[in-house]
Formats: sequence, C-alpha cells, structure tokens
Amino acid sequence: MATPRRYALVGTGSRAEMFVRSLCLDHRETAALVALCDTNPLRLRTQQRLAAGLGVPEPAGYAAADFTEMLAKERVDTVVVTTVDSTHEAYIVAALRAGCDVVTEKPMTTDAESCARILAAQQETGRSVRVTFNYRFNPVHEQVKRLLDEGAVGEIGSVHFEWLLDVRHGADYFRRWHRDKASSGGLLVHKSGHHFDLVNWWLSARPEEVYAQGRLFFYGENGVRHGFGRDYDRAHGSPAAADDPFALHLAENPRLKELYLDAEPADGYQRDRNVFAPGISIEDDLAVLVRYDTGATMSYHLTAYAPWEGYRLMVNGSRGRLELEVVESDHVDPIAARTVKGSALHGAEEPAEQGWTTLKIRNFWQPPEDVPVEKRSREGHGGADVRMTAILFGGRQDPLNRAATERDGALALLTGLAANRSLATGRPVATADLLSIR
Repeated sequence: MATPRRYALVGTGSRAEMFVRSLCLDHRETAALVALCDTNPLRLRTQQRLAAGLGVPEPAGYAAADFTEMLAKERVDTVVVTTVDSTHEAYIVAALRAGCDVVTEKPMTTDAESCARILAAQQETGRSVRVTFNYRFNPVHEQVKRLLDEGAVGEIGSVHFEWLLDVRHGADYFRRWHRDKASSGGLLVHKSGHHFDLVNWWLSARPEEVYAQGRLFFYGENGVRHGFGRDYDRAHGSPAAADDPFALHLAENPRLKELYLDAEPADGYQRDRNVFAPGISIEDDLAVLVRYDTGATMSYHLTAYAPWEGYRLMVNGSRGRLELEVVESDHVDPIAARTVKGSALHGAEEPAEQGWTTLKIRNFWQPPEDVPVEKRSREGHGGADVRMTAILFGGRQDPLNRAATERDGALALLTGLAANRSLATGRPVATADLLSIR
C-alpha cells in the first residue's frame, strides 16, 4: 500500500469540516491530515477535536503567522485552503513555492492581480492547483455535459441561466463576512463563480466580453422600505431578533455555537449579523450578459432573496433546446431557517421542503424528450462533495476531467471580475483587459 499523502488545511470555519471528514474518514487510506492552521485558535481547536474523534491522530495546530513553518515541519504534500476568499492567494502562492500542491475553495481569489500571481507561481513551480468547483460533480450536471458534448442540441448558440437563492440561504451571505465586497468579491465572484465555471465547462468555452447590471435591492437598509427591518446589529442576545425569520440563532445549533459563538473571544468575528443592518457592500440582484470565444452568449440572473431555491438552465442550439430545472426547496420554513441550510454547516440535514429535477431535450420537429435523472441527494450539494473528494483525495478516475485547474479557476473568476467592473463603469468589459488567459 502506498504511503498516504500528507495534507494540511488552512482556515477552520464551517466549510473546512467537509474536508476534515473526507480526509480523516472517507480517504484515510490515501490521505493523512497532519496539520490545521487558522487565525482563530479556538475555532482551530474545534476542528482538531473533530479529526481526533474520527479515529485518527490529532492534527497539529498552527497560527496563521506560522503557515510556512508548518509546511516544512509537517512535511506537507498538499495544502487545502478554506480561508476568507481575499486571503486565498497568499496561502496558495506560499504553498506552491514551498513545493506543495494546492486544493483551494472557490473562488480561487478575488481580484485579477492576485489571480495573475497564482498563475505565475504555478508556472514557476510546476505544482498542481485544484479549485473545488463541486457543482461539476453533481450527477445532473454531468448529464448536461455529456448531452452537449454528444451534440444533443447541435452547435450551441446561446444559454439562459437563472439562479435563485431563497431567503434562508441567500440571506446568509448578508450576515457573515461575505457582505463585505473587499473580502468576498461580491456574489458575482463568490457564488456565481460556481455557475460561470459550469457554463465554461459545459460549452468548453472562454468568456471574452461581459456586461452587467445589479444593485443591493432587498437587504441592508432597504429592508425597512420592504417592511422587514428589525432594530438590532446581531442576533445573539437581541430581543428584537427573537422572532425575526431572517435572524440566525447560533446558540440553537451546537456546531455553529462551537465554531463561531464560542470562538468570538479570539477575534471578535460575529457570524449572525442583521441582514438589514448598514454596512453591506455587495449586491443581491444581478443580471449579466456574456459573450464567449465560441460565439455563444449567455444571459444570467442571480436573485438572492427568492421565496424558493433552485435554478433554470436553457441551452439553445442548431438542433433544438436543452432545458434543466432544479427545485432544491419549493418554499422556506421560517422555523427551520433559524439554524439550517445556508445558515448552518454545508452538508447538514435540511428540512423536508419539496424539491425536484427535470431535464428535457426539445429537438426540432419532435415531441419533447424527458431525460431520466438520478434521484436528487439531500447531502453535500446533491452528492457532489463526496464525488469530488473521491477524485481529489481518493485517487478515483475522472473520465469527464472535472477536477478544475488554476486555469479553470481563473476563467470563472474573470467573468465575475469583468461583471463587477461593468457594474462600476456601466460599460461592457473585455476579459483580456483584466487578464489574458488562453
């Protein structure tokens, strides 16, 4: 049996838990989590206890300032980066130059300059960078890829893609650090990067020009205008938040309490801000038009305050049209919204709202064809997380070549960055003016 690769993880918030479980439980024969690193020692300690509870030796703990020392001392082969988005680049570049491979959460980074530095470091070192675009691993997204590659609708002329985040999941981006565009790049970078990557992958295409419109319409101080605002800054300890369906109650979820509420003394980070409080610098309603190097175009819309969650994809081609509808939840239960879904840990058990998936091919001169789809999993992004980590950490074969590289990460990022530039200038933006990628 081969010696397991040695992994270190930097950033020990809720998203890190999926990687800790995967490395320590699912892939312990091929992977060893030897170290954890974070700016918050209390949160780091929580993830150390989780790893030890899974029956492996407790990983060593390091402060963020000791990151490069950790890599050498623990003889790390691969670094997993799950920190605040704007800090990804510093850890990725340092790890590459220390001779490590990297697996990073999306987005790969949040601006063109840091993206260029990552690409340069990868070229200089020859090490591997993988970006965790887990939506590629959702079974129905694999079906879409195969159908389009097989020419089910012919040459692709255009795409319409609508993504709805409900008032449970969508609201969560406005109560945590993501509400600050300097930290997250806004939803066009942090969230839509998933969707932009899917279209790049489905079309085997590169974005060339982007135009966008958007605003903060629902959250922030607009809440009063819409009849929702309550007078509190953060939910914990605030009587006004007690019956607010938009409030996150950390103390009611043991894992969130341990990771965030109990860890506040170390850095003061508050995970439960009022989504209608001032200080939000990201948008919640966004429209984007993209032209690709293949000549195809995409119209895209993201709504972060919808009554239901899911998405609709329409692909128009020279032989017909592909239509995908995914309803992840047909409504939001206000009681369940207090602690679960986007407000809790990724992969946590979700309430039993109704959901379904339909996939159709509508060719010219023929009745519509319903394409059978795999039953939708309620765990880990439709079962995508398990499938992705089996390839990243377990050595499974990947005939669809879904493990996204630094180039894929850069191309998804470019669409969001160009859209943000367009929001600021009111003009179309050529992606090559931000960063040239072939």
